[in-house]
Amino acid sequence: MADNRTSTLYVVAYDISSDRRRTKVHKILCGFGQWTQFSLFECFLTEKQLLSLRRRLDGQLKPDEDSVRFYPLCAACQSRVETVGGEKPEEPQVIIV
Repeated sequence: MADNRTSTLYVVAYDISSDRRRTKVHKILCGFGQWTQFSLFECFLTEKQLLSLRRRLDGQLKPDEDSVRFYPLCAACQSRVETVGGEKPEEPQVIIV
């Protein structure tokens, strides 16, 4: 069984035809990751978080009109990400008090 505490970096890209649905998808993704470019997010997600995100998105999408793609990056690939004009993706620090 996989460890749900281990997160994977996902690049999430979306193409949503409706402005209203696109705004809803954008707001959902803001709760899971960092908006880096138009229609593109970088999200560090556990398996549980990925399932939760997909479930929330499923309620907003029209499969015949919309598309959301999840690109997982392994640790080796993540370390080779090149960025020009910004910062490399970095997992946010969580501090519990």
